[in-house]
Amino acid sequence: MTIVLRVVERVWLPMVLVALWWLLSASSTSVFFPPLSKIMEAMVADIATGTLLRDISVSLTNLFAGLGIAIVIGVTVGVLLGELPRVREAVDPLIHFFRAVPQTALVPLVIGAMGIGAAPKIATIAFACVWPIILNSIDGVRSVEPAVRSLSQAYRIPPLLHFGRVIIPSALPQIVAGVRVALPIAVVVMVVSELFAAEEGIGYYILRSSSVFQLPQTWAGAILVGVLGYVLSELFNVLEKRLLHWHYRSTNPTQTKTLTTQRKK
Repeated sequence: MTIVLRVVERVWLPMVLVALWWLLSASSTSVFFPPLSKIMEAMVADIATGTLLRDISVSLTNLFAGLGIAIVIGVTVGVLLGELPRVREAVDPLIHFFRAVPQTALVPLVIGAMGIGAAPKIATIAFACVWPIILNSIDGVRSVEPAVRSLSQAYRIPPLLHFGRVIIPSALPQIVAGVRVALPIAVVVMVVSELFAAEEGIGYYILRSSSVFQLPQTWAGAILVGVLGYVLSELFNVLEKRLLHWHYRSTNPTQTKTLTTQRKK
């Protein structure tokens, strides 16, 4: 029953808004704001033919590849910079310079340099996502308790074990927070990168339908991007809770004790 109530609490407002949109747009004669029923018809038709599913599959492949590269590079660089304060101070202006550069503005340049295909799209997603992961990884490493570091040094723990069992687990909540920030950035850059010299993907679907004035399809593509972002965010929340269950238990022992008591009852 508790799970049902939680689901209802999370979905009632979106459902009300969708119902209002459906009712208010039912009599719309505007070309640019078609009724929601027509948008859904277009979406279902393109899903049934497989066109939309193929574009979503291509987009998700690019997104996960770019985000995966950003995680590997961001965590590695962030952990090293967190442990090397002098190097961090030297490269700190460069990090803040590149993170301030509008990544979407670089998409045409990257595509011009690397050509069409998946590679430039993956590269732009990785470039846009790597900065919040680097910065959060640095903060996570810097927030490791000095007593923990002293203990590691006192027992002369080997460097590989020191990073794998002490530094990275301690910094993991901040690292995961950085990935959470990078996820919506990846979705936005994924769509923008497919608006230039692309032949497939959800961004290309939106561009193609708008260029031939199929506005219900354009709206359908935009709505799917929003749904995609929401679903990815929810899946990431589930993954985060599983990955950081020890962290949540340590930061909220009262809740853990309550849950334990309820289970015993």
